[in-house]
Amino acid sequence: MEIKRDPSGEGPRISGIVGRGFRVDDGVYEGLAITPERAQGWAPPPLDALTIDDLAPLLDGATLPEFVILGTGSRMARPPRTLVAALEARGVGIEPMDSRAAARAWGVLRAELRNVAAALYPLD
Repeated sequence: MEIKRDPSGEGPRISGIVGRGFRVDDGVYEGLAITPERAQGWAPPPLDALTIDDLAPLLDGATLPEFVILGTGSRMARPPRTLVAALEARGVGIEPMDSRAAARAWGVLRAELRNVAAALYPLD
């Protein structure tokens, strides 16, 4: 299931954590890719294998996000350097944090109407 919103507003909202995943409006996703325009399920690879291609749902909009909030599961972990370099080459930053903190950061930044995207690994 994919949820779409009017891009002029805050967009999809993460309203809670359910089990290993996240409640977004009427859906629940274990892994989540979310932009100001849409939210969709995301089945990420192991973090050390994450590439820019895995983040394609976040980077295919009309404008690139300022940065990607990367929720790395129950604990914060660093993404691969190759991913960081590939995003930076496109002018996109990355902010890794645990997925609970990432869900909260999404809400705060979208309330400020910041152009960000998020990729959240399931909670272990």
